[in-house]
Amino acid sequence: MNKAEMKEAILDAKQKKGLSWNDIAKAAGLSAEFTCSACLGMNHLDKKPADAVAKLLGLGKDGSAALQAFPLKTWTQVVPTDPLIYRWYEMINVYGETIKELVNEKFGDGIMSAIDFTMKIDKQEDPKGDRVLVTMSGKFLPYKSW
Repeated sequence: MNKAEMKEAILDAKQKKGLSWNDIAKAAGLSAEFTCSACLGMNHLDKKPADAVAKLLGLGKDGSAALQAFPLKTWTQVVPTDPLIYRWYEMINVYGETIKELVNEKFGDGIMSAIDFTMKIDKQEDPKGDRVLVTMSGKFLPYKSW
């Protein structure tokens, strides 16, 4: 089973079993955000959590092996057409340079790691309409001179 087949099998089993990403993450012993990313093929799981997820979803040894395989992180579209994902591109186009300026002002010349990184997605109830609350934390990596 490759990563694409794994993703399809996981989404199918999740829907058929009526599970949430929190249910699957609980089995893995990891956050819902990271577990979901691994199940969608953009990260990998170590053996113990991969075995637990595969067991919960009925994916067997092939599913566990696919979850443990290191991903090849590629994108087939320059800008995705899914509206929710597209809005993230829009936010970065509008606020990306602002984020860069403020990070550089506070930390110096460098980048925020997407490897030493955590993310949490929450629902913030609001009488004017519920809000999506995304918290991202990445290690600052300064550029070096040599």
